[in-house]
Amino acid sequence: MFVRSALLSLSALAAAREMAKDQVKASKLYDSGVRHMNNIALKEEIWAGLEEAGAYESSQYAEVADFTPCTNGTAVTASDTFKCNNIDLYHFLSHADLGSTLGFGSSSWGWTSADGREFMAIGQRDGTAFAEITKEGKLSYLGRLPQFSVPSNWREIRAQNDLMIIGSEAQGHGIQIFDMKKLLDIDPAKPVTFDKLKDLVGHYDKLPIGRTHNVVTNPDTNYIYSVGAQPRNDKCRSGIIFIDISDPSNPTNAGCASADGYVHDAQCVVYKGPDTQYNGREICYGYNEDTLTIYDVTNKAKPEILSITSYEGAAYTHQGALLDVEDQHYLLLDDEYDEYERIGPGAPGNPITYIWDISSLKAPKQTGLYRSNARGIDHNQYVANGFAYQSNYGTGFRVLDVRSIPDDPTGAGVKEVGFIDVYPEDDDQPGGGAVAFTGTWSSYALFKSGYIFINTMERGGFVVKMQEAAMV
Repeated sequence: MFVRSALLSLSALAAAREMAKDQVKASKLYDSGVRHMNNIALKEEIWAGLEEAGAYESSQYAEVADFTPCTNGTAVTASDTFKCNNIDLYHFLSHADLGSTLGFGSSSWGWTSADGREFMAIGQRDGTAFAEITKEGKLSYLGRLPQFSVPSNWREIRAQNDLMIIGSEAQGHGIQIFDMKKLLDIDPAKPVTFDKLKDLVGHYDKLPIGRTHNVVTNPDTNYIYSVGAQPRNDKCRSGIIFIDISDPSNPTNAGCASADGYVHDAQCVVYKGPDTQYNGREICYGYNEDTLTIYDVTNKAKPEILSITSYEGAAYTHQGALLDVEDQHYLLLDDEYDEYERIGPGAPGNPITYIWDISSLKAPKQTGLYRSNARGIDHNQYVANGFAYQSNYGTGFRVLDVRSIPDDPTGAGVKEVGFIDVYPEDDDQPGGGAVAFTGTWSSYALFKSGYIFINTMERGGFVVKMQEAAMV
């Protein structure tokens, strides 16, 4: 059971925005696992109440088959009114329509075939659904890959070229490696339920107890990564586990980075940034509960930590993304619990995007932030072509224009250029939304067509698109 503790509201505020890791706080809360266990218990308690209330019976949410424009701040369907700005709704299918019997959406990621067709892998409690997004912006359900062991609300998905990498917090699940080319010849009238093992390209079954909080990919290498693989007293301490998929049918362990303990999420890239001594090396940016931790993982047998840095308002360092993978000068970071715990810049309850200058990998600086006008909690984000795409739980899918950051890293020039609130249930709350773990878990906005997929916990999947004038 979740118990609110005075320990969980500790904050070490200082004049500097970046600061050294608070070792006392870390020992009591983070390195011990208390903070993470409390987070899990809190969410499970909230979600159990919503389950009892019927929120995850996704068949109750009707398909939205007709194009629904965002007009005068709303997209109005036959059953719902979604607040929006500059984002039109093209299609919605419930998790039930996407083949799930248990519902509850989580991570999702996209894949584009060699001939330009666009597909989604959609995390659900009981596996991964597959759908094509047609040229008209409609979801065409193709089938599913069942869970490997037991159902789990935590299912994380990333692409490695033509492969989809699927992990879960379910014990015994391991990491499923699925070839997305298997979808190319499926007749949508005859969706396929794939075998959880036989239809995989490969299955990594060497995790300590078979569970991982997240999976990370680097398509420029032959490696994928497990992060947050429990238990913390394993030799890898829930850090970054390196998995060699040179032969994806036989993924092998290549070592791990354990020195800073639990890694909640990470981004791993071949470095091409301003800290030229590291050019060509493989760098991982770790989001490690209370710090931004930067690793040189070029030598998988002997990874090196370059820096461990905390910041004003650190409650639970969750996830982040490079501003530009071709430049690697700046990074955006989100903290999942600063709004909920009312800590630092997140105290008012508006999602905070923290801006970092990482031009020195050994001395990153937190230069500024962007505070959303909406009230809620940030969850996942990524950046492409100068725009940050954010799934912010109950406040919905948000798009930020972040092109100003290299000229003004304080964040003063960052602006929101579009949003769609796919969780209207909390719109009547004070400030227009609840600071709660509801709504959208993930999104994918990297298709050449401009179509964007949004996965929600309660309802299912939305296909939307930015209005062209908003992206100028």
